[in-house]
Amino acid sequence: MFRAAPSKRFDESGRLSVHRSPLRRALVPLVAATLLLAPAPALAAPPPPFRDPALPLATRIDDLLSRLTADEKVSLLHQYEPAIPRLGIGVFKTGTEALHGVAWSTDYDDNGAVVKADGTVFPQAIGLASTWDPALVKQVGSAVGQEARGFNARNPTLWGLNLWAPVVNLLRDPRWGRNEEGYSEDPYLTGQLATAYGHGIQGDDPRYLQAAPTLKHYLAYNNEVSRDTSNSSVPPKILHDYDEQAFKIPLRAGAANGVMPSYNLVNGRPNTVSPDLGGVLRKWAPRDIAVVSDAGAPANLVNSEKYYATKAEADAAAIKAGLDSFTDNDTNGSITVEAVKEALSRGLLTMADVENADRHLLSLRFRLGEFDPPGRNPYAKITPAVINSPAHRALARKAADEQVVLLRNDDNALPLDAAKTKKVAVVGPLSDTLYEDWYSGAMPYRVTPKQGVEERLGAPVASSEGVDRIALKDLATGRYLTAPATPGKVTAGGTTAGPAESFDVYDWGAGKNTLRAAANGRFLSYSGGALVNDADQPSGWFVQQQLKLDPQPDGSYVLEYAGNEVTEPWFGPNRFAVLGADGVLTISAPDAAHATKFGRDVVRSGVADAVAAARGADTAVVVVGSMPFINGREANDRTSTALAPAQRALIEAVHQANPHTVVVAENSYPTTGWDTLPVPGLVWTSHAGQETGHAVADVLFGDVNPSGRLTQTWYASDAGLPSILDYDIAKTGLTYQYYRGKPLYPFGYGLGYTSFRYGSVRASRVGGVIRVSAEVTNTGARAGTDVVQLYSSGPRLRDFSRVTLKPHETRTVRFEVPIADLAAWDVSRDRSVVAEGLYEFSVGHNAADRTAARPVFVPGERPAPRDLSRSTPAQNFDDYAGTTLTDTAKTAGTSVAAVAGSWLAYRDVALDGPARFTASVSTVEPSRVTVRLDAPTGRVVGTANVPSSGDRYTYTTVTADLAKVAGRHDVYLTFDGPANLATFSLR
Repeated sequence: MFRAAPSKRFDESGRLSVHRSPLRRALVPLVAATLLLAPAPALAAPPPPFRDPALPLATRIDDLLSRLTADEKVSLLHQYEPAIPRLGIGVFKTGTEALHGVAWSTDYDDNGAVVKADGTVFPQAIGLASTWDPALVKQVGSAVGQEARGFNARNPTLWGLNLWAPVVNLLRDPRWGRNEEGYSEDPYLTGQLATAYGHGIQGDDPRYLQAAPTLKHYLAYNNEVSRDTSNSSVPPKILHDYDEQAFKIPLRAGAANGVMPSYNLVNGRPNTVSPDLGGVLRKWAPRDIAVVSDAGAPANLVNSEKYYATKAEADAAAIKAGLDSFTDNDTNGSITVEAVKEALSRGLLTMADVENADRHLLSLRFRLGEFDPPGRNPYAKITPAVINSPAHRALARKAADEQVVLLRNDDNALPLDAAKTKKVAVVGPLSDTLYEDWYSGAMPYRVTPKQGVEERLGAPVASSEGVDRIALKDLATGRYLTAPATPGKVTAGGTTAGPAESFDVYDWGAGKNTLRAAANGRFLSYSGGALVNDADQPSGWFVQQQLKLDPQPDGSYVLEYAGNEVTEPWFGPNRFAVLGADGVLTISAPDAAHATKFGRDVVRSGVADAVAAARGADTAVVVVGSMPFINGREANDRTSTALAPAQRALIEAVHQANPHTVVVAENSYPTTGWDTLPVPGLVWTSHAGQETGHAVADVLFGDVNPSGRLTQTWYASDAGLPSILDYDIAKTGLTYQYYRGKPLYPFGYGLGYTSFRYGSVRASRVGGVIRVSAEVTNTGARAGTDVVQLYSSGPRLRDFSRVTLKPHETRTVRFEVPIADLAAWDVSRDRSVVAEGLYEFSVGHNAADRTAARPVFVPGERPAPRDLSRSTPAQNFDDYAGTTLTDTAKTAGTSVAAVAGSWLAYRDVALDGPARFTASVSTVEPSRVTVRLDAPTGRVVGTANVPSSGDRYTYTTVTADLAKVAGRHDVYLTFDGPANLATFSLR
């Protein structure tokens, strides 16, 4: 039946009013009567409260939880939160990797298979940090967040919106395999850059998240060797003033929506069950955060760490500590579900504990807009069209440009003059290739350094990779190893060295090589015991392209497989290559004595080839560096920071042939040896993604004036570096704050094509802030950007500012440092304190090149002698020897673990005739603690015998009478045997 629609008008107040014609008014009574006699039509049920965006978030979460069954609540605890069809709720997954672009995710529909993204690949995190440009880093984060939405629109089950980035672990040791993932050795710089990247990912909408960044990896995690069982022993001052700060800054700024605890133990307790997860982390964050485990970490609590006897106990402890999401057993959530159910049945957990974890996870999902009506969330409109968009490609180039660091420029070797430089040679193993790393997506296109230079010149350049092409001849048969034209097994082939018998050898240092078959341009890989030529680049969790050519005493060589998995117990004893009776090369011998012996014939010398290319050039550019899957990465630390020997030899030979040689070092960490190489020009770049080659050319030819600055100290050599497992940087002297030697390149270092002078530095206290200003003058002949760095005494970076100036332009740069930020951990007070006194501030080009200090008096807490008459945590020492820190209980507390010969020092103690030493100690073996004055061998004032408490977690109270002593002394506790000391007092 046709009905005339009412005409719509708005009254004077703007409200909608409906006006009906006289005919319609006459029909109203009849229609009303008819409706009274007719059955009422069914009305659509209103949406449940959890889908009502007008309600408070907490109310919506409570409503949704009330609708879930116990099984459904437990199911949300696994990384792959299953769909709940009866409520219209889809699958949700924590964890899409997005460290410098959307990188990869695991496929729920394909048993957790890794799927690489094909979006924009920005410079590595260490490269982004080298820009010292938070505004740019935020733009990159925004692009990554947009592309995450684009991928999510493409496949929401595969591409989740909880992004596992940024990594904020501090780069205290340059040998850490994951150096490429972090930002800096400095907590302030790291915190500022993490805040920028996180805010960019989140977007600027006050209600909705574009995507949800997750900080990795809490806490004190800088080693891959034994990373799931190693204990980072971190004294309180380093823990609070250094390691925690990198997480505290972005969390307080609201720039993270999640945190991932690291694999390792800190002070004896696995981070997966750290009380910080539900404690300080959530106190620092202004809004709710989710805590997600690292992959397999919950299982480590039972397996490798043996911290708990059963998975039910381990999972219960993790949930109670504050862990919300279990990344465990790949896509199989049933193991976690069953363990949690067992914990519930045993009373180890309550359903309230499960719901508490669910709330944190659901809060994330609500803020991502999952449960809101279509059209409400502005980020839901993003389509896959943003992926590798022209704007993002341009941003990738800008980021790659800004991260380049000019390390040396003797006699103005750079920039090159394109008008005068007609002939250029670009040589080296990284000259015409770009490598991806473990946390990189698949580059949608690649501009190599050679291509970038050619594009800039508009002409071809002479080039050579500078690597030897060799043939390996079986000395027993005279036949050469041969690779097929299509990927296949390497066999014994012809008796002459043609293309099929030729292999290019890349030296990556530490004896590690990769061999690329000339037959098809692919690298040899270990596959089912054989070697096959099938890899586009070395990659994979186990990098199976790593080989060693081991020279033998008789002048022959044997081929040794050196993939990451050879140290795994399941790999077996065979590592060496043997040619079988069928002519197939297999890794089947346990040692060199049983391996096939080869002659190494050089078909083409890489050095000679590069020298020939460089000799007639106006300039030779040598591009060297690292292979990100071989020279350190997750699960593999470096044993040295030295440049690979073959790369060093290449630089020396090319420079000898052409004195106008500049070097591009493309890697992800500080390298050593540059002080003994004579090249006049040296630039550093990270593996900077798809636009690396453009960035290299932009800087070499001066189209971009380099402004990148180092975010780590580059040490002169590996000599003197401590154990990578020693986390007390104050003791070991690592990072610019504590290093006592002269670095090769200091923290904050970087040159440009102009120069800057600082003058009229002023510092004063105004209210609750310290104000520092300095005049910065560009003293050169071209425009440039300087990174002005503000340091307080220590030194410690307090602020920085990128300043772009025209030639001879002067500008005043102003900084404000809140006095509260000057607080430092005071072990005598067991808290952070702003101490009264003079604080000195200086402005610097880097940590080692600073202006004269300007002192400012800051009121605060006055120093006082230490009071040991009250119960004192033993970990609050001022110095120590032979001790580590350990867990007092599995849930909380830190004790000092001592052995025979260990000592602890407590400085400037006010003693007034204490009569008794009292201590809380645990030990399995009987021991003794001696109280001494002023030195570890000083006057003995008392000794306490420590009987066995039977268990390391069972503490007993011991006492000792003390000789009467008064005045101010340093108190030492020395140990005659093993003991864990929790607290003590001198009363």
